[in-house]
Amino acid sequence: MLKIGLTGGIGCGKSTAVKRFRDLGIPIVDADIVAREVVQAGQPALQAIAELFGDAALLADGSLNRAWLRQTVFNDTARLQQLEAILHPRIREAIVRDMTAAMAAGSPYVVVDVPLLFEKHYDTLFDRVLVIDCLPAQQHERVSQRDGSTIELVESIMQRQIPRDERLFRADDIIENVGSLADFNNKVDTLHHKYAGNTAT
Repeated sequence: MLKIGLTGGIGCGKSTAVKRFRDLGIPIVDADIVAREVVQAGQPALQAIAELFGDAALLADGSLNRAWLRQTVFNDTARLQQLEAILHPRIREAIVRDMTAAMAAGSPYVVVDVPLLFEKHYDTLFDRVLVIDCLPAQQHERVSQRDGSTIELVESIMQRQIPRDERLFRADDIIENVGSLADFNNKVDTLHHKYAGNTAT
């Protein structure tokens, strides 16, 4: 069974690709959902965060104070690294668990949606990495239309991701999302048939 890591720059169309793979019956592991699950009440990661950052890291109901934590680590590289040392090993473990479950269900391959796949070194988990790509100007336009973000905000987010050229260089497979939805879905379908037959390796 192939393990496919899916990533791309903000606004490039990862969610659209995920929807198409899901419509084709392929199991999807969402790293963002996994990241939320590992810090739920009762999870070891939440306890470790509280021990490291203190009671301010928790809300009154004992859940994670995401807004406070985000603000605390935003401009503090050392604290961010401490937080990531708690989170990322557990996220990796949960992703492997979910991929194993998909394999047990008999799917020919599984797709794992990881926004910061290369940045956080998740690429070693996968047989192939699929990058969804588009032009930087399209990223600006799409994100602005989607949620009203300013070009400056979109650009700042893009700057925190690895450069587009490097992402494309490190990809095993690339889908360019520069045309119509029908064209994009056809590209996903073509790759789906390759993955399902393991002819992409």
